[in-house]
Amino acid sequence: MTDIRSRPLPAIPRIIAVVRAPSPASAIEACRALVAGGVTGLEITYSTPDAPAVIRELDAEFGERVFLGAGTITTEAHATIAAEAGARFLVSPGTRRHLSAAMTATGLTVMTGALTPSEVMAAVEYGADVVKIFPASLGGPAFLRALRGPFPDLPLMPTGGVTPANIGDWFAAGAVAVGAGGDLLPAADLAAGRWGAIEHTARAFVEADLAAAGSAA
Repeated sequence: MTDIRSRPLPAIPRIIAVVRAPSPASAIEACRALVAGGVTGLEITYSTPDAPAVIRELDAEFGERVFLGAGTITTEAHATIAAEAGARFLVSPGTRRHLSAAMTATGLTVMTGALTPSEVMAAVEYGADVVKIFPASLGGPAFLRALRGPFPDLPLMPTGGVTPANIGDWFAAGAVAVGAGGDLLPAADLAAGRWGAIEHTARAFVEADLAAAGSAA
């Protein structure tokens, strides 16, 4: 197993919103609500229709004020097109050699998915900057803490099962960041266009994270 890539890891927001929206317009409005609520890590998944166009529009609107990326990268074309659209990080739900090679070739920050120790080792070997532990809800913070034993220095980002009530537990267990999808962006709120509710939930996540960080200091 090779070491994690030697280039410095960019500043990553502690909360990455996993945006799976039913339309490009709803994805953009949801991201505006997230940013208003203080969440600036935005992962636009390829399960969102016309994800590259959404990334282009958000990049034009927010620029460096957000950490904007593409998720559910499952093909080499996904990686290339997302990079051209303005993504600054790429996320795959799993880890495959050729896909990882295409992702790292873009020069962007790469996050590939793993669950078992063997999968974590493969993600590192193939060049991931951050290993996405997914679905993290299966093991909870205790599982992440256990992974810290053999991998004490790897940047790990649990995704799935992160809520305002347990976000502090994930960071206490060793997360460098957390990915939040349905608990941060409920499908019902996205479908109904309840942007105020999404902003309120984003604020709840941020406030819970700040409170946990303060108590740990």
